[in-house]
Amino acid sequence: MKKLVFIISTIILFVFTQTISAQKTNKDIVDVAVSVDDFSTLVTALKAADLVTALKGEGPFTVFAPTNDAFGKIDSKTLKSLLKPENKEKLSAILTYHVIAGKITASDVVSALKKGEGKVELKTLGGAKVLVLEKDGKIWLKDQNGNYSKIAKTDVMAKNGVIHVISDVVMPK
Repeated sequence: MKKLVFIISTIILFVFTQTISAQKTNKDIVDVAVSVDDFSTLVTALKAADLVTALKGEGPFTVFAPTNDAFGKIDSKTLKSLLKPENKEKLSAILTYHVIAGKITASDVVSALKKGEGKVELKTLGGAKVLVLEKDGKIWLKDQNGNYSKIAKTDVMAKNGVIHVISDVVMPK
């Protein structure tokens, strides 16, 4: 009897897990971001920069998504200024610096880092380059200004790409 209960429980858990995974992958990058409270500032910025439609597109995209805490590290006056309509172009440049064309999973990054001796340069949607590197046993982004952002969580899947959560906002020159 215990064996039967275990088997039934395992089957239910498997089906439930598959259903949740399927639901998650039916969301695009923007829908995933909207569903995560810790991305509310990112979503506000995407709307202000008029990038929602682009990131709802077919893709695939890889997004290095800063959390609310990451945006909180930016001076509040500067952040409020960036969200104003007159700074839409500058905000767009910053946000597209967080997006790579194509779907790059964590395993892809690890493979590229092995080939690149611990470093790999990626071209962002905005045309600038960002460096991905292994440092202190963790994976980091290094922006064009020499600032680092730790990749805190990887492989948040969406139907049009993948999101990697980062601890700081990276900036182009």
